[in-house]
Amino acid sequence: MTQTHARARDIDDNLLRSWPLPVPSGEGDKEVRGHVLILGGSREMPGAVILAATAAMRAGAGKLTIATGRSVAQLVALAIPESRVLGLAENEAGGFTVEAVAALDPLADKINAILVGPGMQDEAATARLVHALLPRLEGSNTSVLLDAEAMGAILQPPDAAAGTEAGAAVNAPFRFNVPVLLTPHAGEMAHLTGIDKDAIQDDPDRHALEAAQRWNAVVALKGARTVIATPDGDCWQHEGGNVGLATSGSGDVLAGIIAGLAARGADLAQAVSWGVALHARAGVRLAERLGTLGYLARELPEEIPALLEQAAGGKAAPADRLSGSTPVEVKG
Repeated sequence: MTQTHARARDIDDNLLRSWPLPVPSGEGDKEVRGHVLILGGSREMPGAVILAATAAMRAGAGKLTIATGRSVAQLVALAIPESRVLGLAENEAGGFTVEAVAALDPLADKINAILVGPGMQDEAATARLVHALLPRLEGSNTSVLLDAEAMGAILQPPDAAAGTEAGAAVNAPFRFNVPVLLTPHAGEMAHLTGIDKDAIQDDPDRHALEAAQRWNAVVALKGARTVIATPDGDCWQHEGGNVGLATSGSGDVLAGIIAGLAARGADLAQAVSWGVALHARAGVRLAERLGTLGYLARELPEEIPALLEQAAGGKAAPADRLSGSTPVEVKG
């Protein structure tokens, strides 16, 4: 195992300017800008997939497909007219059946990034779906992002012994064959690792790095100070935003921004580093206009295109800088 105490690099203006995002040519069409698939939503939480999908498009993805429950597919299609929407079979608990993989299979070689998790229910069913889907995506050059309920795939690996309780699987060795992105906050990390939440918050760098190496994943441990770690031991940190970001749906927007950047061609580490910074800066801009408390997660994506333009031109206004902002923990 590689070292687990690498010094985290600051995600600031200097880093972002030295790490430019892929930019499509002026002659490029929507295919060149990337195709993103958002897999999520449920009867109780259709809004999560709508937020994530909107954010992915605002981050510059050119083509969008949403796969969600049949019970809410029409609602989602009306909310996001730019998207193709697939209705998937649901179980009684609101999760998707494994048969959903067959509906997604034709897309496997056509998408550049897939985000799984926003608004999903039934962790066990979601884990089965993730493990059925991942082998189909291997070798396809598709970036895979697992958020929210989809991260439970770690607790319920495909080769777990029959009848094993989810809690008993916490210490079972599990590694993704191909690195994926995981975006837990401290509470979710505690659930995934069995480590006390306070202990994780006391030393987020170590826990993010150890998890990244153990799972073969890029891990973004969200919090007042977000730590991003890779399986190779690279580490970045971000502080910024404001308490207004701690609201329902904010994490879904962040996941969508990252997915959109990944669809454009950014690798997972770059996509999540830029996504975290853009998400925080969007919160700063909204706080200036509307006040620190009370702006909505649905308003965050509207700020992203202008922020991307500023970053590309190196003209970030003082209000958009990461320094001098109040750190905040991002919740889903």
